Amino acid sequence: MSAGTPYAGLVPACVLDAVEAVGYRSDGRLLALPSYENRVFQIGLEDGGFIVAKFYRPARWSDAAIAEEHAFVAELAAAELPVVAPLPCAGRTLLAHAGWRYALYPRRGGHAPVLESADTLAWLGRLLARLHEVGARTAFRARGTLDVDSFLRRPLRAVLGSPLLPAHLHAPYREAVSALAGCIEARFAAVGARGIRLHGDAHPGNVLWSDGPALVDFDDARMGPAVQDLWMLASDDAALHALLEGYEQMRPFDRRELALVPALRALRQVHHAGWIAARWHDPAFPHAFPFAAEPRWWDEHLADVDALIEALA
Repeated sequence: MSAGTPYAGLVPACVLDAVEAVGYRSDGRLLALPSYENRVFQIGLEDGGFIVAKFYRPARWSDAAIAEEHAFVAELAAAELPVVAPLPCAGRTLLAHAGWRYALYPRRGGHAPVLESADTLAWLGRLLARLHEVGARTAFRARGTLDVDSFLRRPLRAVLGSPLLPAHLHAPYREAVSALAGCIEARFAAVGARGIRLHGDAHPGNVLWSDGPALVDFDDARMGPAVQDLWMLASDDAALHALLEGYEQMRPFDRRELALVPALRALRQVHHAGWIAARWHDPAFPHAFPFAAEPRWWDEHLADVDALIEALA
């Protein structure tokens, strides 16, 4: 592996060897599943079943942070929440092979939730309330917090250090994102929300629905306000109301946190731009996000940042 091509050495034979190294017998079937931050594969087994292997991006998370993620998901599973937890192998869930860190998961079927249904949204609200009840029991120590430094200032540095941002936009972009940081910090200070352990990235793609919802991919789990796990599932105020109706059947919700939604949306937009800039050396990113190489996209992104400042101010 190298900084320029972080997954260059993760060839199919290495993936299959990693699975077999912990006792699973592969039949040679290998399917790459959609994932940009990590690499995820579905592997066929000789017994006719399947297993999913997730290989962690080098240097993104420490071993301690990954262990916290796995422990949180195990805690949720023990509380009988429908989550997809990593499989223990000889008592360990964080595995290593040929310099790669990885985890194995059972394959879980399902489809995207129908978010136009108030009943579906209420069900998801109840599930997230139960997750937050467990998440509030203790705190992450190694996984960090959803905050302005991590989700705005660090992405800003990545964008300014990238060849993607046109030179004439450097100063305006720096000024706009710095102004946005002040607006977001003021909003967080005014609300004073308590941080709990979150899923962190609860968008529809991380919900599998069969007989009901199951939450997958806790790779972005961190500390933050409860509303972070709600707003991405709500397309409008009515949907958010339906989510909260279910949520409050299981757990109180501090309605002051609703004022954080514009700030959280702003953090996500700037973080997304910084994420693309920081990962541009990974060959998967120019292929998946070709628009980021076009000056017009950065003009539009800067206009969005200005609009976010106006909305928060």
